Amino acid sequence: MPTPDPSPPDHPPPSTLRPGGIVHSYQRYDPVSFPSPTAPPPDLASAAFDHMLAYGSLRNLTEEELANAVRLDPSMIPSLGPSLESIRALLEERKRRILATYDPSPALPEARTAFRDASHAARAAEPPPKARDAFERAVAAEQLRDLERLWYAQKNERSPFAVALLHAMERLAEVYQVEDLLTKRTFTGREVLDVPGALRVRDELDTIDKLLEQLRQAEKDARVGVIDADDLAEFLDADAMAQFNQLAEMVREALRAHAQAQGLDATREGYRLTPRAYSIFQKKLLREIFADLQAARSGRHHAVPRGEGVVEIERTRPYEFGDPVTSLDVVRTLANAAARTPPGTPLRPTLDDVEVHRTRNTPRCATAVLLDMSGSMRYAGQYVNAKRMALALDGLIRTEYPGDFLTFIEMYSLAKIRPVADIPTLLPKPVSIGLPVVRLKADLSDPRTSELALPQHFTNIQHALRLARQALAHQDTPNRQIVLITDGLPTAHFEGSTLYLLYPPDPRTERATMREAALCAQAGITVNIFLLPSWSQDSDDVQFAHRLAESTQGRVFFTGGNDLDRFVLWDYVARRRRILG
Repeated sequence: MPTPDPSPPDHPPPSTLRPGGIVHSYQRYDPVSFPSPTAPPPDLASAAFDHMLAYGSLRNLTEEELANAVRLDPSMIPSLGPSLESIRALLEERKRRILATYDPSPALPEARTAFRDASHAARAAEPPPKARDAFERAVAAEQLRDLERLWYAQKNERSPFAVALLHAMERLAEVYQVEDLLTKRTFTGREVLDVPGALRVRDELDTIDKLLEQLRQAEKDARVGVIDADDLAEFLDADAMAQFNQLAEMVREALRAHAQAQGLDATREGYRLTPRAYSIFQKKLLREIFADLQAARSGRHHAVPRGEGVVEIERTRPYEFGDPVTSLDVVRTLANAAARTPPGTPLRPTLDDVEVHRTRNTPRCATAVLLDMSGSMRYAGQYVNAKRMALALDGLIRTEYPGDFLTFIEMYSLAKIRPVADIPTLLPKPVSIGLPVVRLKADLSDPRTSELALPQHFTNIQHALRLARQALAHQDTPNRQIVLITDGLPTAHFEGSTLYLLYPPDPRTERATMREAALCAQAGITVNIFLLPSWSQDSDDVQFAHRLAESTQGRVFFTGGNDLDRFVLWDYVARRRRILG
């Protein structure tokens, strides 16, 4: 190490006055883009919820999969950038040395010679007469796909011709791989490679390119989990690999900390969602849904209607005969009396001094959401959109209208009331009958009849409407509605205790469903239908939806699956405004 000059000049060069600049350049520190300590953390809760909505469980969501689903800020881990950059530089140098050392061009004629010898051996094995012409054409054109078809057409894969043909296919595949190597790479070396050596170099270069792409991606979003550690270990020494593993552990620790802060508890079975995770996900859904609303015309900040209500507001008004004593504003009343009373005289409030709080009406709404989980809801992932809508509606009511009633009903061959905690785990029922015509019935009053033995993938709108009507009947409010999310006609209904499963949709099922809708109308319940697109949907589905909605003074909404949550929530908000007005 050189000895420093004991007598430095009076005016040292500027570079010696700023050692911090060297450190900043080495660490890739950018004071402009340095992350703020108050920056929001990566959204892990939404990634976990998306996985759960699609698969109904977090059982298979590993830390690596969660890391791949989110974007981390690489600047959150100071040593990440320099470490990955040094590994990338090492791999690029390794790639450059390979290209500057070897010459695989002689391997191509060697591979072609091996293929010609193998094809001669296959020809000597006497191909069947029907396959002879096809074999000659495939060999002349060097078409591997035609040779594969010819091999699959052989009845006996152990015949001499089939064995020789398979050997020729392997040699032709080597010709393809060497040609690919020479076409994509530019070699400047002089060390000649034979066919096996050229194939080894090709595999090594492909692995390096894959690792380089993974490293570039990790430098952008800190997704160290995408880097193949097994492949990387072939190019790094033990110390460098230990440093990389330590870096990957730092990223995993950061993910665990963010996951815990956002309500994701790691267990042996996978991640478990806590109420905090539900709250974060619902708030994000509401922000996305209402981001498209105009603040002035369609925003949620609507005026408060005043009248004879039960909730007091800060503004007051003079007392009128019949006003309840509980609305009396004592402070304002005494202040009015003091202002009217001359100084030095006792305070004597009069009726003109009395003021009462203004009130507002707070009518409640009662809503039952029927979620179709029949087999057809798997089409285009419609069930995911339905569950996302349910969670968003629950979040809206909890935050904006906490006095409203909301219940969810799962609809399939039967129907069941489900708590909101079960919504993410619901999945469409598997189709267990593939016949074009199904006519089944089951007496559920028979104790020997098990629900698990029944086909689950039919659509029983009648039973779901009945459960919704019974749930809403106990709600003391005239504002009751049913939101039906489905993709088509009903295919199941009850007659007494007998369950009928009829496909294609039968008029008998439609009549039973319309009778239940009539009972909902008699109870003052409106049915609004959100009809999702389906591969089997036709005019009969649309006409039935209109008849069902019109019988209860409801409406039909035709929407694509991705917009379902917006349509349902906007309609709910609009309905609440009309009630409040």
